[in-house]
Amino acid sequence: MATVDAENPLLGEVTCGTLLHQLQKIWDEVGESDEERDKMLLQIEQECLDVYKRKVDQATKSRAHLLQTLADAKLELTTLLASLGEKAFVGIPEKTSGTIKEQLAAIAPALEQLWKQKDERIKEISDVQAQIQKICGEIAGSNAGNQAVNVDVSDLSLKKLEEFHDQLQELQKEKSDRLHKVLELVSTVHDLCAVLGIDFYSTVTEVHPSLNDATDVQSKSISNDTLARLAKTVVALKEDKKKRLQKLQELATQLIDLWNLMDTSEEEQRLFDHVTCNISASVDELNVPGALAQDLIEQAEVEVERLDKLKSSKMKEIAFKRQGELEEIFARAHVEVDTQAAREKILALIDSGNVEPSELLADMDNQIIKAKEEALSRKEILDKVEKWMSACEEESWLDDYNRDDNRYNASRGAHLNLKRAEKARILVNKIPALVDTLVAKTRAWEEDHQLTFMYDGVPLLAMLDEYAMLRHEREEEKRRLKDQKKVQEQPSIEHESAFGPRISPRPTSTTKKVAGPRANGTPNRRLSLNQNGSRSVNKDGKRDNHKSISPMKHAAIAKEDASSRVSGTEPAPTTP
Repeated sequence: MATVDAENPLLGEVTCGTLLHQLQKIWDEVGESDEERDKMLLQIEQECLDVYKRKVDQATKSRAHLLQTLADAKLELTTLLASLGEKAFVGIPEKTSGTIKEQLAAIAPALEQLWKQKDERIKEISDVQAQIQKICGEIAGSNAGNQAVNVDVSDLSLKKLEEFHDQLQELQKEKSDRLHKVLELVSTVHDLCAVLGIDFYSTVTEVHPSLNDATDVQSKSISNDTLARLAKTVVALKEDKKKRLQKLQELATQLIDLWNLMDTSEEEQRLFDHVTCNISASVDELNVPGALAQDLIEQAEVEVERLDKLKSSKMKEIAFKRQGELEEIFARAHVEVDTQAAREKILALIDSGNVEPSELLADMDNQIIKAKEEALSRKEILDKVEKWMSACEEESWLDDYNRDDNRYNASRGAHLNLKRAEKARILVNKIPALVDTLVAKTRAWEEDHQLTFMYDGVPLLAMLDEYAMLRHEREEEKRRLKDQKKVQEQPSIEHESAFGPRISPRPTSTTKKVAGPRANGTPNRRLSLNQNGSRSVNKDGKRDNHKSISPMKHAAIAKEDASSRVSGTEPAPTTP
């Protein structure tokens, strides 16, 4: 068993001694000489020295590499600390003793952490520089923001990062200010385009494509060139707005003058309210969309041309309409004018062409103003004349009512007539005071105007004097009739005192008569002339011998009398 182990040395512990012992046994069996044996042993020793020397060289190189690595690590550590602006680092070992590998093992975590911090710092600075570069490119209007960012790794300190952040904030503020200015200018362009009726999108796109409203706000151009072109566009649009407004206001003034000249209807004028409403507007006040559109101005120009052509043909119609207005004012004021002569004079002036239409209408407008002033000065007196005439009508009705013997019958509407009679009596009692006041005011007016106050061609004072005289005569007539009636009734009173009162049967007829000119809208009796030109009857259906004449009748009589004096003929008798 021992022999087997010796022959197979791998089965046991293999050492240099066992191998040498094994070699000697082999030499003994072979019979090698001592010289050969020494030679081979010397060879073995030389080979062993070479192996040791090689290993020593390798160990030396490995140690030198480790020392260089340690030196590089220390240098890298120092460089990283300097680059990051750190004077000290918590992970750096304070002691530098121990083996090389121990020193490397101790410094490796600090290096790894600093490398990681360096990468993060480079990324942060790179991001900030990229934003700065992008904003600078936007301000410059170039594509510099798309270029790669070069980070200076020699200075990655927090101070440097803060400087970049400060620079970025300033640029962001400048960008915000520029963007606000751009949006403000774009909004101004939009408003101006809306007022002028110009396409906004094409206008701003010509300045820069990014200014279209459909694009993102942050992507709009904020370059110096864009701001300058926007400002130039705004100035041009404002100048165009100013010119168009001046043109529109000139057209509006012409339209109003022509409308006033031609007396155009309000319906036709309302078609151009959008033009005339801005006649006094300033450039800054006018912000209505489409108010200064080119087609609107052209439409106004066409209308002005049309009215200019129509002006000459409508002058007669307009002048006659003014004359009609003048006549209507005089008619309401009860002033008599020669309308035929006035219209013939207007027609002659227009046909002669010696007077400008505007001057003619202006002169007629002045006449209308003076006529209105005269009518206004006469208004108070005319109002009292109306009250006087109305009171006279009530007086005439009251006379008819008092002569109706059936006025107290319980007929339909009798109570209404009774109420009217009460009011009429009150009103009639005021007539003398009303006439006195009217006379005083008329005389004051005549003294103030140095003219005679005419009412439909008749002096009002003459009408009032005649009315007062006729009223006095009528009162005398009433008094005489009343006295005569008392004389006639005296025998009857004496008879009743002697034989008792006479009983007369009450009428049993079911037919009811209403006091007044009409019952149920149909005539119920023959009429006779009363104060207001109507007719009255007595209970027997006969005309009253007593006649009263209205103020209007006085006017007609006086007017006829005046005309007869002029012609030298006697006035025709008035028909009662």
